[in-house]
Amino acid sequence: MTGGAVADAPVPESPTGIRPYLEVRHLVKEFPVTVGAVLRRRVGSVHAVSDVSFSVSPGETFGLVGESGCGKTTTGRMIVALEEPTSGSINIDGEDIAAMPWRLLRRRRRHMQMMFQDPYASLDPRMRVSTILREPLAIQKLGTRAEQRDRVSELLADVGLAHAAMDRYPHEFSGGQRQRIGLARALAMQPKLVVADEPVSALDVSIRSQILNLMNRLQEKYGLTYVIISHDLSVVKYMADRIGVMYLGKLVEIGSGDDIYARPAHPYTSGLVSAIPIPDPQVERSKRVDTPKGEIPSAIDPPSGCRFRTRCPRAQTLCAEVEPPLRPFGPQHQAACHFPLLPPVGEAA
Repeated sequence: MTGGAVADAPVPESPTGIRPYLEVRHLVKEFPVTVGAVLRRRVGSVHAVSDVSFSVSPGETFGLVGESGCGKTTTGRMIVALEEPTSGSINIDGEDIAAMPWRLLRRRRRHMQMMFQDPYASLDPRMRVSTILREPLAIQKLGTRAEQRDRVSELLADVGLAHAAMDRYPHEFSGGQRQRIGLARALAMQPKLVVADEPVSALDVSIRSQILNLMNRLQEKYGLTYVIISHDLSVVKYMADRIGVMYLGKLVEIGSGDDIYARPAHPYTSGLVSAIPIPDPQVERSKRVDTPKGEIPSAIDPPSGCRFRTRCPRAQTLCAEVEPPLRPFGPQHQAACHFPLLPPVGEAA
């Protein structure tokens, strides 16, 4: 686990006042870097996720945003136990899945499912849709074969596909239809938590709103808790109740949609928001864009102190020496910056 002030900062809590369904505490994931074909030797680590903490209430949608390589997908994969954390805890409904024995984790998997980015690569091209959707039910031994087939038919109806789709292969569908199948497969086990990794990035713009609206309807119908991962801030703005902004493995800001889009406290968040395209060409040409300059540093050797300091226009000597802690900037609004765009709560401007 990384040291510094952030490790001792309070975990950002969800605003509903009830026990969170998902609690991620001080999550760390490092991938070893090795050399040698026969005698492999470890020479370093990729710091993919470094001390990330947040919580999500039942029925809430939490968004994770950031540039490619910031660690948001790795975080999502650890939440659904597709990756094992180096350290930290992932509590789902009060149980730490990171420390759970494999046999127990296998039974708990039905409550947490993932919706993958590429709807074609995540579906077996040699299997019919009915087999794809029935497979998790068969693995978990839920219901008879007839009951499983009825469940498949129900899932297809939920995502807006005809009953005849059961006997077709993935290549016979459009990208939007394949993503509907991916969503149906995620819902097959009647989970309480769904992690959606870039759910519409591979789709045409005209289809994206249909999938997002479908996800909203199914969330309301089944009381789902969502974690939406995306680099598209407009998608997260539409879907999420609260948003966490990640940079190079760190959670640099967390807050409501209004906090993130109207009152960003971190310079990196402000840069991301300013890069959102505006449909009006005149407004788009005249707006000021404060996108971060330069290249993202290597995750193998991240900068000392604040990891954003090498691209930050407000960086000073302190930023290289001390890692900034998450500080409050309003109710449920926190950011990790020594020289923020807003005055922290309780401090003078």
